[in-house]
Amino acid sequence: MARKIFIAATGQHCGKTTTSLALLMLARAQGLRVGFLKPLGPKPIHYAGHDGDRDAALIAELFGQAQEFPLMSPVVLQSDTTRRIIDGEMSAAAFVPRITEACAALEDRCDLLIIEGAGHAGVGSVAGLSNADMARLLDASVMMVTEGGIGRVVDSVCLNLCMFREQGVRVRCVVANKLNPAKRDQSIDYLQRGLSPYDLKVLGGFNYQPVLANPTLRRISRLLDRSLHGDDSQAGRIIHHVQIGAASTWRVAELLQNSTLLIVTSSRDELLVTLANLYQMPEYREKIVGLVVPGIIPVSRITQKILDHSGIPYLRTTEHTTAELHNLITEDVSKITSEDQEKIDLLQKLAPERFDLKVLLDLFP
Repeated sequence: MARKIFIAATGQHCGKTTTSLALLMLARAQGLRVGFLKPLGPKPIHYAGHDGDRDAALIAELFGQAQEFPLMSPVVLQSDTTRRIIDGEMSAAAFVPRITEACAALEDRCDLLIIEGAGHAGVGSVAGLSNADMARLLDASVMMVTEGGIGRVVDSVCLNLCMFREQGVRVRCVVANKLNPAKRDQSIDYLQRGLSPYDLKVLGGFNYQPVLANPTLRRISRLLDRSLHGDDSQAGRIIHHVQIGAASTWRVAELLQNSTLLIVTSSRDELLVTLANLYQMPEYREKIVGLVVPGIIPVSRITQKILDHSGIPYLRTTEHTTAELHNLITEDVSKITSEDQEKIDLLQKLAPERFDLKVLLDLFP
């Protein structure tokens, strides 16, 4: 039978999937047979001929396990699932055998099975299958992933811990992610002492990494549901800064930082032309990831020709204001996809530096 680790979290965007990926990479590198299960998936996608969860599809793609995708994601929630359960049109009880059978099948062929929950401990309660319920159902102990900090983290861990303990589920460790490198050791020490009454081992996860946290141009294209024009080979570039092109043309150019996405309205012909020309210069290509061009006024014919000829990647939208775009982009939390090679390469490099697989396996006998 496989060792099972249920990856839970204190909330969204704590780094459950990156933690799952890191553990799978480490175990596989040591020759272990690894498996992944997202028992109740909230992000539907069609992959390998089946409907399933987006995170499971990512793992299947990266580890060449497309044939196991139906087992990896036995239940995925569609946009109307919650309403249908509450209206009595669908029985959540029907999910249980699909989940337990998938888990059993994966256990039979794995040495280590990573089971990833969704959000905080209570997510899935509407179906009677919260993360705490799911961990009990699958007889799996829990690794709780949280973001960095001290007071807020202790509060969140204690709140989530209650649901797991109510179900008789053992939470064996807490992994703190997105740590400030300068305060890493101090934060882990304070968290260990702050959580000492609860018999929890506190482990340091990943430091805050802009490469992992920031979105790619491809991600913004999907976020805005707009096609990427220009050189689409640059879709995987990571955006580290977002700048509104509101100042004079030359001031905007002076303020450019490395890997910047610029938001420039369609009426700023001079600025659009200047940026398209600067993009041809190597020193500026490093700074300019691409453009988002909002505005109901069409881009002038000559400016459009210059943009297209330059190859500068850009997205065109008439449905968002500059302020709306800035908020959407800067507030978005990037999720790793199988196409984000730079993120995946960094994750593979950092995993053995941040996690001791032997320590973890000892915690989950």
